Amino acid sequence: MAGKSGKSMKDISLHILDLAQNCLTAGATIVTILLEECLQDNIFQVSIADNGKGIAADVLPRVADPYFTTRKTRKVGMGLPLLKQNAEATGGTFQISSEVGVGTRICAVFQHNHFDRPPLGDIAGVVVLLVGANPEIRFVYTHRTQTGNYTFDTAEVQEALDGLPLNDYNVMQLLKGMIKANINALKSQ
Repeated sequence: MAGKSGKSMKDISLHILDLAQNCLTAGATIVTILLEECLQDNIFQVSIADNGKGIAADVLPRVADPYFTTRKTRKVGMGLPLLKQNAEATGGTFQISSEVGVGTRICAVFQHNHFDRPPLGDIAGVVVLLVGANPEIRFVYTHRTQTGNYTFDTAEVQEALDGLPLNDYNVMQLLKGMIKANINALKSQ
Protein backbone atom coordinates (compact mmCIF):
# COMPACT_ATOMS: atom_id res chain seq x y z
CA MET A 1 0.00 0.00 0.00
CA ALA A 2 1.47 3.30 -0.98
CA GLY A 3 0.89 6.41 1.03
CA LYS A 4 -0.49 9.61 -0.46
CA SER A 5 2.78 10.39 -2.25
CA GLY A 6 2.87 6.99 -3.96
CA LYS A 7 6.37 6.35 -2.62
CA SER A 8 6.56 3.69 0.03
CA MET A 9 8.44 0.60 1.07
CA LYS A 10 6.34 -2.46 0.44
CA ASP A 11 6.23 -3.52 4.08
CA ILE A 12 7.56 -2.73 7.54
CA SER A 13 10.03 -5.63 7.51
CA LEU A 14 11.80 -3.95 4.56
CA HIS A 15 12.08 -0.74 6.59
CA ILE A 16 13.63 -2.82 9.36
CA LEU A 17 16.08 -4.43 6.94
CA ASP A 18 17.12 -1.00 5.66
CA LEU A 19 17.52 0.44 9.14
CA ALA A 20 19.46 -2.58 10.39
CA GLN A 21 21.83 -2.18 7.43
CA ASN A 22 22.36 1.42 8.52
CA CYS A 23 23.19 0.14 12.01
CA LEU A 24 25.77 -2.26 10.59
CA THR A 25 27.29 0.47 8.42
CA ALA A 26 27.64 2.54 11.59
CA GLY A 27 29.77 -0.22 13.14
CA ALA A 28 27.16 -1.67 15.49
CA THR A 29 27.90 -4.98 17.19
CA ILE A 30 24.45 -5.13 18.82
CA VAL A 31 21.20 -4.33 16.99
CA THR A 32 17.94 -4.40 18.92
CA ILE A 33 14.65 -4.54 17.03
CA LEU A 34 11.38 -4.10 18.91
CA LEU A 35 7.88 -4.39 17.45
CA GLU A 36 4.98 -3.52 19.71
CA GLU A 37 1.38 -4.08 18.68
CA CYS A 38 -1.38 -2.72 20.87
CA LEU A 39 -4.81 -3.09 19.30
CA GLN A 40 -6.48 -1.49 22.33
CA ASP A 41 -4.49 1.74 21.79
CA ASN A 42 -4.40 1.30 17.97
CA ILE A 43 -0.58 1.40 17.95
CA PHE A 44 2.00 -0.44 15.88
CA GLN A 45 5.47 0.68 17.00
CA VAL A 46 8.82 -0.12 15.44
CA SER A 47 12.01 0.66 17.38
CA ILE A 48 15.57 -0.08 16.35
CA ALA A 49 18.58 0.68 18.51
CA ASP A 50 22.27 0.05 18.02
CA ASN A 51 25.61 0.59 19.68
CA GLY A 52 27.22 2.01 16.53
CA LYS A 53 29.18 5.20 16.13
CA GLY A 54 26.15 7.44 16.56
CA ILE A 55 25.17 10.59 14.71
CA ALA A 56 26.61 14.03 15.43
CA ALA A 57 24.18 16.51 17.01
CA ASP A 58 24.51 18.93 14.07
CA VAL A 59 23.63 16.17 11.57
CA LEU A 60 20.79 14.52 13.52
CA PRO A 61 18.04 17.04 12.60
CA ARG A 62 18.70 16.49 8.88
CA VAL A 63 18.79 12.67 8.70
CA ALA A 64 15.09 12.39 7.80
CA ASP A 65 15.57 14.75 4.83
CA PRO A 66 15.61 12.65 1.63
CA TYR A 67 18.14 14.99 0.01
CA PHE A 68 20.64 14.70 2.84
CA THR A 69 23.05 11.83 3.19
CA THR A 70 26.52 11.33 4.58
CA ARG A 71 27.21 8.57 2.04
CA LYS A 72 29.67 9.14 -0.75
CA THR A 73 28.12 6.50 -3.05
CA ARG A 74 24.81 8.26 -3.73
CA LYS A 75 23.34 11.70 -3.29
CA VAL A 76 20.10 10.79 -1.48
CA GLY A 77 19.14 8.63 1.47
CA MET A 78 15.57 7.37 1.40
CA GLY A 79 15.27 4.85 4.26
CA LEU A 80 14.63 7.20 7.17
CA PRO A 81 12.54 9.71 5.17
CA LEU A 82 10.27 6.93 3.88
CA LEU A 83 9.82 5.45 7.35
CA LYS A 84 8.99 8.90 8.73
CA GLN A 85 6.57 9.56 5.86
CA ASN A 86 4.86 6.18 6.26
CA ALA A 87 4.43 6.61 10.01
CA GLU A 88 3.12 10.16 9.72
CA ALA A 89 0.75 9.17 6.88
CA THR A 90 -1.08 7.00 9.42
CA GLY A 91 -1.28 9.77 12.01
CA GLY A 92 1.77 8.33 13.77
CA THR A 93 5.11 9.75 14.77
CA PHE A 94 8.82 9.35 14.07
CA GLN A 95 11.69 9.99 16.48
CA ILE A 96 15.42 9.52 16.29
CA SER A 97 17.94 10.02 19.05
CA SER A 98 21.65 9.45 18.93
CA GLU A 99 24.87 10.04 20.78
CA VAL A 100 28.27 9.91 19.15
CA GLY A 101 30.20 6.89 20.41
CA VAL A 102 27.10 5.38 22.05
CA GLY A 103 24.62 4.59 19.29
CA THR A 104 21.31 5.48 17.72
CA ARG A 105 17.64 4.73 18.44
CA ILE A 106 14.84 5.14 15.94
CA CYS A 107 11.16 4.84 16.81
CA ALA A 108 8.26 4.96 14.37
CA VAL A 109 4.69 4.72 15.62
CA PHE A 110 1.86 3.88 13.22
CA GLN A 111 -1.87 3.78 13.80
CA HIS A 112 -2.39 0.02 13.75
CA ASN A 113 -5.62 -0.04 11.77
CA HIS A 114 -4.85 2.81 9.38
CA PHE A 115 -5.29 2.05 5.69
CA ASP A 116 -1.85 3.51 4.84
CA ARG A 117 0.07 1.41 7.39
CA PRO A 118 2.23 -1.00 5.44
CA PRO A 119 1.79 -4.66 6.40
CA LEU A 120 4.46 -6.25 8.59
CA GLY A 121 5.73 -8.51 5.82
CA ASP A 122 8.18 -11.37 6.30
CA ILE A 123 9.81 -10.24 9.54
CA ALA A 124 11.07 -13.76 10.30
CA GLY A 125 12.79 -13.85 6.91
CA VAL A 126 14.34 -10.42 7.46
CA VAL A 127 15.67 -11.31 10.92
CA VAL A 128 17.16 -14.57 9.63
CA LEU A 129 18.65 -12.80 6.61
CA LEU A 130 20.33 -10.27 8.87
CA VAL A 131 21.60 -13.00 11.20
CA GLY A 132 22.83 -15.23 8.38
CA ALA A 133 24.66 -12.40 6.62
CA ASN A 134 26.15 -11.04 9.86
CA PRO A 135 26.68 -13.98 12.25
CA GLU A 136 29.21 -12.01 14.30
CA ILE A 137 26.61 -9.34 15.21
CA ARG A 138 24.25 -9.78 18.13
CA PHE A 139 20.65 -9.28 17.03
CA VAL A 140 17.85 -9.08 19.57
CA TYR A 141 14.35 -9.12 18.09
CA THR A 142 11.38 -8.68 20.41
CA HIS A 143 7.72 -8.77 19.40
CA ARG A 144 5.20 -7.58 21.98
CA THR A 145 1.45 -7.78 21.89
CA GLN A 146 -1.17 -7.35 24.57
CA THR A 147 -1.10 -11.11 25.08
CA GLY A 148 2.63 -11.59 25.51
CA ASN A 149 6.21 -11.18 24.33
CA TYR A 150 8.58 -13.16 22.17
CA THR A 151 12.32 -12.47 22.09
CA PHE A 152 14.86 -13.92 19.69
CA ASP A 153 18.45 -13.25 20.79
CA THR A 154 21.36 -14.55 18.75
CA ALA A 155 23.51 -14.79 21.88
CA GLU A 156 21.06 -17.32 23.35
CA VAL A 157 20.68 -19.12 20.03
CA GLN A 158 24.45 -19.47 19.58
CA GLU A 159 24.72 -20.95 23.05
CA ALA A 160 21.98 -23.48 22.27
CA LEU A 161 23.52 -24.39 18.89
CA ASP A 162 26.74 -25.46 20.62
CA GLY A 163 29.11 -24.50 17.80
CA LEU A 164 26.82 -24.80 14.77
CA PRO A 165 27.15 -21.62 12.70
CA LEU A 166 24.19 -19.25 12.55
CA ASN A 167 24.63 -18.91 8.80
CA ASP A 168 24.28 -22.65 8.10
CA TYR A 169 21.37 -23.06 5.67
CA ASN A 170 19.58 -25.66 7.82
CA VAL A 171 20.03 -23.56 10.96
CA MET A 172 18.66 -20.51 9.15
CA GLN A 173 15.58 -22.44 8.00
CA LEU A 174 15.03 -23.73 11.53
CA LEU A 175 15.37 -20.23 12.99
CA LYS A 176 12.94 -18.75 10.46
CA GLY A 177 10.35 -21.40 11.30
CA MET A 178 10.87 -20.86 15.02
CA ILE A 179 10.44 -17.08 14.75
CA LYS A 180 7.31 -17.43 12.59
CA ALA A 181 5.75 -19.98 14.96
CA ASN A 182 6.38 -17.80 18.01
CA ILE A 183 4.94 -14.68 16.35
CA ASN A 184 1.89 -16.64 15.19
CA ALA A 185 1.42 -17.98 18.72
CA LEU A 186 1.42 -14.40 20.07
CA LYS A 187 -1.20 -13.32 17.57
CA SER A 188 -3.48 -16.31 18.20
CA GLN A 189 -3.68 -15.90 21.97
